[in-house]
Amino acid sequence: MLNGPRTVGKSTLLSALAERYGRTVIDCDDPATRTAVRNDPGRFVAGPGPILIDEYQHVPEVLDAIKAELNRELSPGRFVLAGSTRYTTLPQAGQALTGRIDILDVLPLAQMEIDGSSGDPVVHRLLDDAELPAIAEPSATSREEYARRVTAGGMPVALRRPPGRSRSRWFANYVDLVIDRDVVELSRVRQREMLPRLLSVLAARSGQVLNIAAAAQAIGMEKTSAENYLRLLEAVFLVQRLPAWGTTLGSRIARMPKLHLVDAGVMAWLLGLTPEKLARNDPAALTEYGHLVETFAVEEILKQVSWWDGPVSVGHFRTNAGDEVDLILERDDGGVVAFEVKAGTRIDGADLAGIRALRTRIGRNLVAAVVLYTGQLAYTFEDGTMVLPLDVLWTRTR
Repeated sequence: MLNGPRTVGKSTLLSALAERYGRTVIDCDDPATRTAVRNDPGRFVAGPGPILIDEYQHVPEVLDAIKAELNRELSPGRFVLAGSTRYTTLPQAGQALTGRIDILDVLPLAQMEIDGSSGDPVVHRLLDDAELPAIAEPSATSREEYARRVTAGGMPVALRRPPGRSRSRWFANYVDLVIDRDVVELSRVRQREMLPRLLSVLAARSGQVLNIAAAAQAIGMEKTSAENYLRLLEAVFLVQRLPAWGTTLGSRIARMPKLHLVDAGVMAWLLGLTPEKLARNDPAALTEYGHLVETFAVEEILKQVSWWDGPVSVGHFRTNAGDEVDLILERDDGGVVAFEVKAGTRIDGADLAGIRALRTRIGRNLVAAVVLYTGQLAYTFEDGTMVLPLDVLWTRTR
């Protein structure tokens, strides 16, 4: 199962597989194909593999037909499905193929992919206990370049549009398409006009602890309705929750998740943030930019995690006193890699409060602690915490 947002390349990947194996793609996004599959799903899943089905969520009945085929012959790789709705949100999916499916995230392009960078991703090196390559030269990425990358995001079609009105129109059409087609198909939404309003409020709170009651109040919506709509926005890969990590370490650990938009470009468009606006140093825009940089960095790291073969648990760490670490990666052996993200160009000891609180609680299980920032220099504090330019996520990986 290739699972991810619309237009990130799932269909392109299926087409490449179809060409390699001499197959055709069953495209359930096409209304005529969708009707044919719905009328006779068994016909479309019979025969030798690989059988390639795109946007399967439009015809969830096909999952029962696949289950019946697998009951007769359980051959790995016989089916490759792609969908723009989270697999776990479909009741039929949970009943049909549990234990018989591998889910691979296909996310917006990482900066390494955009640049064609080679070498091991820095996140893989940290997870593998490998030493990072020495960074002797200052980072050459300017403040303006960071602003350009962060506000552009990683949606392939958006990146092909020139910055400005053309790209802005694409983001507007994209959000409307996902809400009008995918969300409405998932559930009967009584207040369709509230969905984009809720999404905008959530964008303004991306990178922060989720408070759905406050978000609902901001747009005059009932909390229960906002919770239901939030689940729908998660289902179509517009937003995602980052669970609290370390809740077994004591009663003083916060248990609420953080919320992030899945693509920083969509978030920037919703907030009206552009490189030109940020260059004017408007205080309100710079505050929003701090949250945008955190979301951008967290998503870049999670993309690299999705390329890692081993199991990795992800979350954020926060104490009731307010000390926090933006992203925690935990390996299956209990080793932890911690990331703190700062949009500024300077780091001081106070910025390490969350990492210190984490280190006090887990000791040697903290195998690496990293502060990412938009400054130029790489260095290490006495406790071993590394301070690295944010661009280490896509440069200097050899």
